[in-house]
Amino acid sequence: MEKQFTNGRTKKGIGGYSNITVNKETATRFRSYSKKFNKSNSEVLDGMVQYFKENNLDPFGEGAKVILESIKKLERQMMKKFDRLIAIIKNMEKTSIRPTYEMMLILYEAYVKDGRKPRPEPVKIQEERMDFLKPRNTVPKVEHDRILHEFKEYKKHCNEILHNVEKVEPMMGKPYLKINMGIEDFENLKYQLK
Repeated sequence: MEKQFTNGRTKKGIGGYSNITVNKETATRFRSYSKKFNKSNSEVLDGMVQYFKENNLDPFGEGAKVILESIKKLERQMMKKFDRLIAIIKNMEKTSIRPTYEMMLILYEAYVKDGRKPRPEPVKIQEERMDFLKPRNTVPKVEHDRILHEFKEYKKHCNEILHNVEKVEPMMGKPYLKINMGIEDFENLKYQLK
């Protein structure tokens, strides 16, 4: 910071102002440049000096060289990365794309030598199915198994009844069949057959 003279004594001040003599045209150009940033002239000048220091730039010719050298350095790095990408793509082409292409070409040539010409498959338009509305003669497996089990139980029960039937030949009249069954069993049978 510059020293300031205040009341006859020197003082290192922060926030004080000092005059710098510059050409009138330069001052006009600097003021219009400062207006672009909506900052004061001091802030813009301080930012410019800081930029030159941090980037080690010389505003009288050497600064442009440093910038160009850094751009060239970045360009070389990018070219190395591009070379790596190209090498990866060439490797993929050599190891996977090219062999697949060769195999497809061999298969196609064998197909053509076979004498058959490739014919396009006709496009089949699927018709709308309406048969789901028609009754079917099929039963789901679970339902089928249940019905089969019930039938076996019914058959077993009928065989039990048949074993309890005996032929009766009375002295007078026609012979008849008699079922040896209790009244409770008879009522259960009637209830089941409803």
